[in-house]
Amino acid sequence: MTDNPRLELLLAKHGRTIVIALIAVGVLSIAATGWAVANPDTTTAPQYAEERVTTDGSTSAVVTESGTLWTEGQRLSDSAVYLLNATPELTLEAETRLRNETGGAPVESGDVTHELGLRFQATRDGSPFWNETTTVLRESPSVENGVATSNATIDVESYRRQQRQLESELGGIGTVELAVVLHTEYDTGTHQGTLTTTAPMEITDEAYWLEGELSESTPHRYRSGTERTTTSRSPAMIGGLSLLGTLSLAGAALVVRRSSGDIEAARRALHERRYAEWISRGSIPMWIGDYHVSLDTLEDVVDVAIDTNERVVHDTQRGLFAVVNDGVVYYYSDRGLWEETAWPEMDLEASPAVIDGDGDLPTQDLSELDTSNEFAAPDDPDGFEDDEEVWEQL
Repeated sequence: MTDNPRLELLLAKHGRTIVIALIAVGVLSIAATGWAVANPDTTTAPQYAEERVTTDGSTSAVVTESGTLWTEGQRLSDSAVYLLNATPELTLEAETRLRNETGGAPVESGDVTHELGLRFQATRDGSPFWNETTTVLRESPSVENGVATSNATIDVESYRRQQRQLESELGGIGTVELAVVLHTEYDTGTHQGTLTTTAPMEITDEAYWLEGELSESTPHRYRSGTERTTTSRSPAMIGGLSLLGTLSLAGAALVVRRSSGDIEAARRALHERRYAEWISRGSIPMWIGDYHVSLDTLEDVVDVAIDTNERVVHDTQRGLFAVVNDGVVYYYSDRGLWEETAWPEMDLEASPAVIDGDGDLPTQDLSELDTSNEFAAPDDPDGFEDDEEVWEQL
């Protein structure tokens, strides 16, 4: 630290509070540093997976009569058109696929129910006003490798006759349309739902066919888990907390060593620095001045010096600040009154102990005393003959 009287006074007044605050900041900073190192930043993000359910309807027919185009027993699949005489029965096949798109694997534990129906619907100017559905298939096939398959065979000629009969009953009021309806119910274990697809079926006197495709698909997105990511705390934050803790504890130790606790001495040093231009060092004799006025503070002495245009003399030996003006000495000393400053401060505790004249000296001390009779005559063991000789000897 620099030699700063203001700082010295501040430490003298509030040193204890400053030390406690610095220690608290240091301990908290170091504790926060340890916590930041032991507890890295953890972030979580939801993970999602996707399943897809797809239902397709396909057609096939077996040739019953050989002809120019086909031979008997030949199976036609997904043909654009079927001849009514060659292939009077149509097989409708429903296939549903359950697949985990995220993992790229089929769903093995799902449940599927297929329902196939043929629907007659009467319409006028494009608006339906009557319908009836005949169910030809409803079953729950097993799911193998994510695929469930069902099929049903219908007599196309019977449906042609029924359609003609309905049209005859309407008498030209409207038209009767025929459509194949495939309805699928599914349960993948994570999702449940239904899929419905419809394709119109045209039947003439010579042939029949499906217009459009029996196909429907739907995706399902669901939360599959949570991804947890752990990253270290900011090195700048950890370093800053560690540095703050170290500096705070070091500052507390420095304040303890620097703080004297003597507020008056610190205040006097501040005044000395502040009024240095009015103070000179010197020696002030005891006999100077006719009157001696004791002031409360050094600042008061400086005020007198300013008012009288004199200088303040600082006698360091007596610990005295004084201004002499017209035989009057205005002074300030932390030792007390004028007479008390004449004697230097002494540490009486370090002085040797006073021996009681009436007490007995310890035997060890007696043995150290010189017991020789230096006042006795060298040749006379009985000493001098009278007192006069003793005084002459002295």
